[in-house]
Parts: sequence; structure tokens; C-alpha cells
Amino acid sequence: MTTRLDTRFAELKKEGRAALVTFVMCGDPDLATSLEILKALPKAGADVIEIGMPFTDPMADGPAIQAAGLRALKAGTTLKKTLRVVREFRATEPATPVVLMGYYNPIFIYGVDKFLVDAKAAGVDGLIVVDLPPEEDEELCIPALKAGVNFIRLATPTTDDKRLPAVLTNTSGFVYYVSITGITGSASADDKQVGEAVARIKRHTKLPVCVGFASARPRLRRASRTTVKARWSAPR
Repeated sequence: MTTRLDTRFAELKKEGRAALVTFVMCGDPDLATSLEILKALPKAGADVIEIGMPFTDPMADGPAIQAAGLRALKAGTTLKKTLRVVREFRATEPATPVVLMGYYNPIFIYGVDKFLVDAKAAGVDGLIVVDLPPEEDEELCIPALKAGVNFIRLATPTTDDKRLPAVLTNTSGFVYYVSITGITGSASADDKQVGEAVARIKRHTKLPVCVGFASARPRLRRASRTTVKARWSAPR
């Protein structure tokens, strides 16, 4: 089955350019504003959109995204409402891939089977669930793939060649390379090291590799009213 992510990255490869992948926390500062931001992103150049599922304990995220998630929760954002926002976005934007990014607990509480049915119906194309390692694939990864939803795995600077095959097993859509050891925005990545790491990952997979986590510029670290982050895919 060809997904929107497959189609989009194939188009980008044909054009010879990298992908701009943007992130916005659903519900920050409110659901209506989130939807307007999402609708504006494709026109602003976003090739893929990641939508944050707000959670009370975002262990991998820096201060800006933590604050965004807490504002979203305070505004009453739930996983069900997040899917509603995706559905409303999809009603006017049929082509841009949407990836939900977050943690397993809200999905577990929602119910995996029900979540996957509702997510697919809403127009979700992929999932990034940062606290589910390959050893837990039966929890969500395998059911997601069976439901036709890409499951995007994270590789890190500490993912060596021995570990990498396990990380890449069942990964689809693209590989998310976490370019630093630490939380989002805590440091700037070394371009040379990132290039070497991406080249190494590509020796193990034909999937596109997207690089994230690495911007430590103050304007991205600061907890603004609406937090948007971006990452780029490495050209093949």
C-alpha cells in the first residue's frame, strides 16, 4: 500500500530536494488557532506536518514544547479533540501527510484499536511515539501497520550498527534521526557528525531520513504562545 508519506517523499526525490517537516502542538493556544496554523502550513512550504498530542509528562521535549503541551491541556485539548482537528484539516487539505507525535499513555487510555480506527478515518498518515522501543512493537507498531498507518521510528547518536537493524524493523514512512543526545532544543547538532550518521543509516535502509531535535537558537527554545519546530530530510 502506498501512503501519503510514500507519495510525498517520492515527489520530493523526483524534484531533487529535501523535505520541510514542521511541528505544531495541537491545542496551543486553543483548538481553533491550531487548526488555522495547520491550514496555513502547506501554503507556507511544509511538505509534512507533525502534530503534537499534548501529554503531561513529555520526557523527550524541551521547555518550549513542554509549555506548549501544558497550555494545550489547560485549554481542554484531548486526543479525541486532536483527531477532530486532523479531520477538519483533512477536509480542505487532502495531500499533505499528517503525522501524530507524542507518547503512548494517551493512546493506551484511548484504546489502541479504537484509536487506530479513528486516526485512520480522520486522515492521520503516521505515528511517532517516542517511548515505545522496538521490543514493544506488538503494543502499537504492528497494529498500526496493519491498519495502514505508518510507524516512524527514532534513531539517535547512540544507536550503533548492532542496534540499528532492530530500530529499522517495522519502521515505515521515514526514519527520524534525533541529532543530539538530550531533549529537543537543548543543543545544536554538529553538521559533520549528522551527515556521517545519516549516511550510516542510509546504508541500512531505503527509507528517507529526517533530522530533528537540534535547534538551540533562543527563538526556538523560548516558550512562545505557539510553538512550531521544523526538521529537514536528508536528500538521497
